[in-house]
Amino acid sequence: MKGKCWKFGDNINTDEIIPARYLNTIDTKELAAHCMENADPNFTKKVKAGDAIIAGDNFGCGSSREHAPIAIKAAGLSCIVAKSFARIFFRNAINIGLPIFECPEAAEQIREGDEIEVSLSTGEIVDLTLKRRFKFEPFPREMQEIIQAGGLMNFVKKKMKVA
Repeated sequence: MKGKCWKFGDNINTDEIIPARYLNTIDTKELAAHCMENADPNFTKKVKAGDAIIAGDNFGCGSSREHAPIAIKAAGLSCIVAKSFARIFFRNAINIGLPIFECPEAAEQIREGDEIEVSLSTGEIVDLTLKRRFKFEPFPREMQEIIQAGGLMNFVKKKMKVA
């Protein structure tokens, strides 16, 4: 995963990620068009496929809506690096195959606009702009497979074909 960083602070809640008025749709293009709208109204005009979100503590707090990680993934973001994630957001992100990484040091030091490269398997974030490396605890193999499959449903379908 490689892309430009967009930085957000602490306690970014699910209503900032995808406003409640858009929860009546499951159209991923519609959700993507309103991604991060309440946190930055111009976000979708600036973000490019492959970019990443860098955030503070408790990213994804608030309601348990799955629309939030879906909107981020559908907007083309490759991953989120944060100091910490709300637990239900964490689970929802993994379930839909959105790579998220807890790395407080990286979240503090990476700046908006920096280009990063992240390795799911080695647990390394490289800030290509600052020429710095950060380590995080890689996910267990099966969680990596869920993300690489594009989410839990795809992972299960793949496993069922093998069995």
